[in-house]
Amino acid sequence: MPLFPIAANTLAALRSVDAGPEHVVRTVVYVVSADQAVLAQVWQRFLASPLAAAFTTASTLLGVAQLDFTGQLVELDVTAALPEAS
Repeated sequence: MPLFPIAANTLAALRSVDAGPEHVVRTVVYVVSADQAVLAQVWQRFLASPLAAAFTTASTLLGVAQLDFTGQLVELDVTAALPEAS
């Protein structure tokens, strides 16, 4: 399964501060849908991505009515505990 943009962007943001998915301590996924099958599909897609380790900590998946931008279907909120600088 190809890496979808939200996972790729999150990985790039983490790398920019010398962190990776293993440094994530909290995630919240917002999906424009109330359909359990759609929510499960989004969750499985994240778990099958290189970002999967980020979802082993406190994670929440929420179905919402809409997001900020027209056409936006998924939003990922990530909090990471950055490694100490060496």
